[in-house]
Amino acid sequence: QVQLVESGGGSVQSGGSLRLSCAGSGYTSASVHMGWFRQGPGKEREGVAAIDPDGFTLYADSVKGRFTISQDNAKNTLYLEMKSLKPEDTAVYYCAAGPSLYDPRLLLLRGVYKYWGQGTQVTVSS
Repeated sequence: QVQLVESGGGSVQSGGSLRLSCAGSGYTSASVHMGWFRQGPGKEREGVAAIDPDGFTLYADSVKGRFTISQDNAKNTLYLEMKSLKPEDTAVYYCAAGPSLYDPRLLLLRGVYKYWGQGTQVTVSS
């Protein structure tokens, strides 16, 4: 059974940084693509960043240049380094995993992910 547990969220001032982690179990890194999504109050869940087994990464335009996704395959852990945070980054951030069967260009779409963590809150103040 695949399980994903996020950690590292919190409150930070605008311009600050946070590092999110996602500890996974029940899968091998070579068999899945991984992604980070976020959902702000009253908003739709959106893709933030993704990485495939080959290390290819994809970012939403709103975070490119500020966020970095990475993974430690030996530890089955996914990371999201967030810098230059803005109030509009405030959201619950979710880790997700799906079967590695898709064109990497599709990896910010919710429909290509099967498993989801419970989320971790990130709050950025002005």
